[in-house]
Amino acid sequence: MLTSLKLMIRPEKLSSYYLSILLSLCLSLNLNAAEIKTEPLQIHGFVAQGVIDANNSNFINTDESISLELTEVGINASYQLNDDFRIAGQAVYLNGGNRYHPGLRVDYLLLEWGAFHNDAWQASFYIGRVKNNHWLYSSTRDIPFARPSIINPQVTYFDGFRDVAVGGDGAAVKLTYNNDYLGEFDFNFSRGKSDISKKQSSVLLGQLALGRMAHDFDTQASLYWHPSFSGWRFGISALDATFQYNQAQVDNYVDSDFVFQFYTASALYEGEFWQFSAEFFQERFVTKGFYTPDFYRDEKGQGYYIQASYNLESNLSVITRHERFYANKDDKNGSKLAQNSGGLIPAYFGFHNDNMIALSYDFSSNLRVNVEYHWMQGGARLSPIVQPDPIANDSKNWQVWAIQLMYWF
Repeated sequence: MLTSLKLMIRPEKLSSYYLSILLSLCLSLNLNAAEIKTEPLQIHGFVAQGVIDANNSNFINTDESISLELTEVGINASYQLNDDFRIAGQAVYLNGGNRYHPGLRVDYLLLEWGAFHNDAWQASFYIGRVKNNHWLYSSTRDIPFARPSIINPQVTYFDGFRDVAVGGDGAAVKLTYNNDYLGEFDFNFSRGKSDISKKQSSVLLGQLALGRMAHDFDTQASLYWHPSFSGWRFGISALDATFQYNQAQVDNYVDSDFVFQFYTASALYEGEFWQFSAEFFQERFVTKGFYTPDFYRDEKGQGYYIQASYNLESNLSVITRHERFYANKDDKNGSKLAQNSGGLIPAYFGFHNDNMIALSYDFSSNLRVNVEYHWMQGGARLSPIVQPDPIANDSKNWQVWAIQLMYWF
């Protein structure tokens, strides 16, 4: 399978040289399926294909037709060099329509150093393209069978920022403290940046932006607490990131700077039959330039989602979720947005609401089908976000349904 994958990849399609490094590592070991399961090498993968439809919006495509653009193929590997060092990486092919640009990307490729551990403390350091572990589902959003639904809660896990949010080139540290009475504490800190392709710039900024968006270094930190003898886990996180827009020689927009700050508080409960999760957040989005050289906008947005799932049978579960987001906490109905744009941008681009119900059925231990339906309202989480598209998204209310079959090994 790996040999076939390598033959299918043309060098000009690679987003970075990380993919060839990861595949070369896997191929050079020349292991069969039985050998893959042995230590110190671990190789896993997944294939997920589905059908999706979003009406009255450009969430998937512009003609609002039923689409097969719900494809995820990935392979991840880890190799334990010795007791202290490990190499790990994941390469994926994605096609999600307008949610993110289709193609290959490397989510992470890192060197992990288990620097210290005893009965109470453990410290690990990571360098390379490190993975984001700060939000509740950050570490699982890139794996179809591990995340809670086909479409993640867009208020927190906005698909337009998927490649930037999954991980970045830099370094990270994780500290864990265990106490018999207090429970377990996890502290994560990372600093890095991500490459933003021209196609991804268009997803975020729109087709009229002919220049290129660049990501400066961002800083993230999070703290999680799992009390002893409890099914609950609580966490807080903070993100501070800056971006630049470098205009083309002939462009509709000008050089600009963007500041994005994101603060979350979360809770997760996992019981025998019930699972419950919620994330509440406040964000700050600052725009300097872009529309005109002296343009300046500083807005604080707020949002949350609440999600619950119940295991009807050992292989069947039902999931429901409610999410709500306001791009400007002082303009929750979007009236000021419409007024300031001279009516060019409708008020419903100032918010995003979603009510979802879903079913998940396991045919076996590695084959699953997910089915879900969303009642959406508002356009604040539709791409492009910097320059909304009211022509393609001319309705306040819209719906999405999706079915996805997934296999993993």
